[in-house]
Amino acid sequence: MAQIFLEDVTKVYHIGDQEIRALDGISLSIEAGEFVAIIGPSGSGKSTLMHLLGCLDTPSAGKMEICGHDITAANSDELSEIRNREIGFVFQSFNLLPKLNVLENIEVPMIYSGAPSKARRIRAEELAERVGLKDRRLNRPTQLSGGQCQRVAIARALVNDPKIVFGDEPTGNLDSSTGKMILGMFRELHESGRTVVLVTHDPTIAAVTHRVIELKDGKIERQYDPRDHSR
Repeated sequence: MAQIFLEDVTKVYHIGDQEIRALDGISLSIEAGEFVAIIGPSGSGKSTLMHLLGCLDTPSAGKMEICGHDITAANSDELSEIRNREIGFVFQSFNLLPKLNVLENIEVPMIYSGAPSKARRIRAEELAERVGLKDRRLNRPTQLSGGQCQRVAIARALVNDPKIVFGDEPTGNLDSSTGKMILGMFRELHESGRTVVLVTHDPTIAAVTHRVIELKDGKIERQYDPRDHSR
């Protein structure tokens, strides 16, 4: 069974009298352990698709399952539980809490899952070291570079040992050399056995994945393996 499964999924937004069909009949399967990029121009539906895949929203129509959970009509509490247990998120803008230090930011998802404070701190220390921030673990986000903040965000995404890690333009606010370093971390996450899905407009990022899903006008335009130079 696919880890991510969508069948004829549609997402419609209403703004006044206007109906916006952000996704229009998407059918898609992603297997456990895949390394996938979702690309497309602005307005293609990729951010909407990421919100659905990340259990931040539910579809207007169609069927959708994440890690065996039917989220087609899940309520907000059910979505939150699935997110916390199965999914790690890394955002372009980092979304760190400015008043918390590195360790405290990493711990946040474990607080929601009810883990005791000692277990949270041990896990946060372990991940801070893993992403190369052991010496900065007591610094706040304002005392860190953009690349360091994104490494904190990656550590936070991993703290509950999720099956799937999503990156929403994860290198968009970084210089090119730092972006390459962060991309290397996503590659390592994939090599460790996790499913990694990156939403990006950057073809150089999509090129390191193993499957590219290209959206246009809310539909899947095509899918391909960027390593296949014969296409």
